[in-house]
Amino acid sequence: MLRLSKLTDYAVVVLAGLERAAGQERVVAVPELALTSGLAEPTVAKVLKILGQAGLVEGLRGARGGYRLGRPLTEIPLAEVIVAFDGPIALTACVDGAMGGCEAEAMCPVRGRWDPVNRAIRDALAHVTVADLAGANHARRAPALALNA
Repeated sequence: MLRLSKLTDYAVVVLAGLERAAGQERVVAVPELALTSGLAEPTVAKVLKILGQAGLVEGLRGARGGYRLGRPLTEIPLAEVIVAFDGPIALTACVDGAMGGCEAEAMCPVRGRWDPVNRAIRDALAHVTVADLAGANHARRAPALALNA
């Protein structure tokens, strides 16, 4: 089963909280995001740190500091969030010519044949934005995926 980490899920929640604040053109501090998201402050801080390292949010220091989106949610593909928290998107360890991930790779009859599947999944996730998941009013719907299925 393909499963994302809790931090990736929390990242979408935190980004949605920042989107609500972005409409008010202000930065949001960790305690406020924790309160509005229902997540613990240390978790929100950790998520924001990773999102900042990935360039998805901007942190502003000072008395009126906090965080804001680096760009609108409609421009943030879900794939970028997943890669920031969970690493490369792939169903198997033997992805795109990687070596050393499997003890049977030298004799594997399907070696390299997962690459098209992995690419299809990455492409699909690249066409779903965080806005699609956050349910933002201005979000476009991903045409190739049925998100309500």
